[in-house]
Amino acid sequence: MTLPLFLTWMRIAAIPVLVLVFLFAPADWGRPLSAWIFGLASATDFLDGYLARRWNQQTSFGAFLDPVADKLIVAAALMLLVHAHHDVLIVLGSIVIIGREIFVSALREWMAESGNRAAVAVSQIGKLKTVAQMFAIMFLLQLFPLWGVVPVFDIGYWLLMGAAVLTLVSGGLYGMAAWRAVNARRLRH
Repeated sequence: MTLPLFLTWMRIAAIPVLVLVFLFAPADWGRPLSAWIFGLASATDFLDGYLARRWNQQTSFGAFLDPVADKLIVAAALMLLVHAHHDVLIVLGSIVIIGREIFVSALREWMAESGNRAAVAVSQIGKLKTVAQMFAIMFLLQLFPLWGVVPVFDIGYWLLMGAAVLTLVSGGLYGMAAWRAVNARRLRH
């Protein structure tokens, strides 16, 4: 097993640890620890892809598993936040983010089957959405102000709203790109 693939598996293995710490540890240390667990898992998302490309260790299984691991840990963390906060904007932001992930995954699968996978490749706005989403979730998990003064929960809250907007925009762009690719292919035939 390559190190990049191991890191992806570790991201998946972090999910039950994240859930257990968030739900059952005392909040004063459990919430910051859950933020660290999520933050470290998110860092492996960037690291595993970088290492796989750098060391020429890209595999089709790794390319499949990496986005699955990302979606699983993000969905788990968002469900924990919805459970803990009962805030309508956190609920709506979470629905938008999870719904978009399902939509784009299905769209990519459909486009791959029709030979148009490149039409829905990861975009810069998709990468920006991912960064905003990861920091938002980490800050929301943290809950308590850093060093007693930095209101990370509030920062995370507004980052989540921004990530939800970027999610809608990037999902719409992927949908339009797929529509153009399908129409272009139809016109050729």
